Amino acid sequence: MKTVHLIANAHLDPIWLWPWQAGLDEVLATCRSACERLEAHPEFIYNRGEAWLYQQVEKIDPALFARIQQHVASGRWNLVGGWWIQPDCNAPSGFAMDQQIRLGREYFETRFGRFPRTAYNVDSFGHAAFLPGLMRRHGQDRYVMMRPMQHEKAMESSIFHWQGEPGGPTVLTYRIPAAYCMRAPELTSHIEICLAAAPAGLDHAMCFMGAGDHGGGPTEAQIRWCLEHAESLSGVRLAFSTPDHFFDAVEKSGAALPTVSGELQMHAVGCFSVHRPVKLGLRRAEHLLAMAENLAGKEAAARSTLDSAWERVAFSQFHDTLGGTCLPSAYEQIHAHLGHAFSIADETLHIAVRRAMIALPDDPRQRLVFTNASGELFSGPVEFEPWLEWRKWEETWRLVDELGQEVPFQLIASEAPTNNLTRLLFRLEIPAAGRCVLHIETQGRSASGPGGSKASECMLQNGSGTELHLPDLELHFPDPEMRFPQGGLPLPFLALLDDPTDTWSHGVKRYTQPVISGARWEAPKLLESGPLRAAFTQLGRIGDSPLRAEWRIYAGDDMVELLLHVAWRERHKLLKFCVSCHEAVGLRHDGTMGGETLRPHAGNELPLRDRTWLKRSDGLALGVICPEVYALDGDTSTLRFTLLRSALMAHHAPNPGTGNARVQVSDQGEHTFRFRFRLAAGLTPQDLDREALGLHRPPVGADLTRGMPVRLTI
Repeated sequence: MKTVHLIANAHLDPIWLWPWQAGLDEVLATCRSACERLEAHPEFIYNRGEAWLYQQVEKIDPALFARIQQHVASGRWNLVGGWWIQPDCNAPSGFAMDQQIRLGREYFETRFGRFPRTAYNVDSFGHAAFLPGLMRRHGQDRYVMMRPMQHEKAMESSIFHWQGEPGGPTVLTYRIPAAYCMRAPELTSHIEICLAAAPAGLDHAMCFMGAGDHGGGPTEAQIRWCLEHAESLSGVRLAFSTPDHFFDAVEKSGAALPTVSGELQMHAVGCFSVHRPVKLGLRRAEHLLAMAENLAGKEAAARSTLDSAWERVAFSQFHDTLGGTCLPSAYEQIHAHLGHAFSIADETLHIAVRRAMIALPDDPRQRLVFTNASGELFSGPVEFEPWLEWRKWEETWRLVDELGQEVPFQLIASEAPTNNLTRLLFRLEIPAAGRCVLHIETQGRSASGPGGSKASECMLQNGSGTELHLPDLELHFPDPEMRFPQGGLPLPFLALLDDPTDTWSHGVKRYTQPVISGARWEAPKLLESGPLRAAFTQLGRIGDSPLRAEWRIYAGDDMVELLLHVAWRERHKLLKFCVSCHEAVGLRHDGTMGGETLRPHAGNELPLRDRTWLKRSDGLALGVICPEVYALDGDTSTLRFTLLRSALMAHHAPNPGTGNARVQVSDQGEHTFRFRFRLAAGLTPQDLDREALGLHRPPVGADLTRGMPVRLTI
């Protein structure tokens, strides 16, 4: 006899084609229904995860929560997953995904006395290679998932050992072969699919049942059918069960199971990039919370406040939310959640910085205090606007460090179109958890001008073309090339493609439509030129969308930086940023959740974190840092970063998406992207990660005037 483990559940999307408030209603209704079914049928077992769901029931209906606790204690309400929510398993940062699990684990341990051994993300749109190691660190060695399905990633067995990273730990994983929910009362065909997906020699399979969103879980009709047909199907025994019972049976069977290595993709590749504001907001909140924790996380009051902010971030990691597939109106609350978390982190961080500054002695000079809360050494350019009481910076003023050594700086334009604000550019190197104090010297010996030397190391020249160069580093227009000390790189270009796919890009592994337009650029214009940085700007247009590019190079740094501003006005279009890398050899090292994933140059659309690194045929390593880009594809000659999509929001094929005047187009409006390019033989992926972290977590600056002479007049 083969045993089919019937997994009674109700997959609930707390926010998707409805606001989160409607998600509360479905949570309460489903939990009541599950309790009633348990109390009516002693043979029945129910499976439920997600700490957020239990927290809402505990807040709203304590009596219902007590019933759930009793059923959990009896063993018939089974806890699975245990994470805060079922998140997107590609886009969050690794440290933020760790918070997702930590919050869930702490909740389950305090309310139920245990944390599930089996992780459970049945609807997430792909799974990063980082996850098996993370699950193992939290005591979970089993996993249930469904996407990608067999037609998206062929695998020989529905149950396998998943090893995400080379040499890393494995988790015993079950891929649901058909569906995680089933509304029909008769389950024969569903059971047959699950049995067919089981590996040869294994007499156990899992079959998921129960109505999902707004459905209330298993129905009376389903339960009765299962009880009546417990042994009526030929050679099959049906039993209400749990994933843990199934995995226990698999391990006892001794069946030979395959090992699957690497990330689990490809499903819904459009979700890697669509609705950029939620991805950008989440990334900013993640890093600011991490900085606040680095400075104030040991204080009990701060810890509690930061945890409440992390809960909102964890909820915003929900796979439909972060995947960009929710209703436009549902995102109003999500962006409020992320703004709330960002505000808490920002306040906690700056209060901690200024508390620490109290220990500094008085000083008659104005000070600029910079604290590195990133967790790693910071080394790079910093911009800061000191408050000078509406005074202009005078030519004889200078910056000095605590040892009295002059700090080179450059005056640059402020954000505000006014003559009464001063913005400074300088370089800092601050160790992790360290602090740097600069003094504004307004008296004493005369300085030779801003930054000391007037000899401009950054220059822009006009000849047959336009050239911006430092010693050994040049940027050329119209001859489109970046010339690094060890080699050259063609200037990147933009490509506009048709994108007829739905929000998810169902059925697509890559975007293969022909390029319908490139960018049209005006002549470049000098923006700034000084001892530390030179920059020029270009205006342009692609399709109906205005563009502005700001190219920068820095003294003493073999790096080219680009700030690209796009006023996106397209519909059913896709914007790619293309970098010609000559011939790439070996594997591409893409930044992904928690680290990097080595990928072939196969042209598939894949999720991206912060950067990519590859080796060229000339032996040079190319690094592209792009902290606000979340997807790319690439072959041996070109990297194509996905900047923007203009799919209809919440459009699910096969609905054609036409005839509804209320639809909204995703990502309309202003967007800014930062890129940094490096080309050198000794460049490593870790170098790129450190630089990207510095962009996400720059030093925290503050003015300090304590000890300065009392002002007698205004």
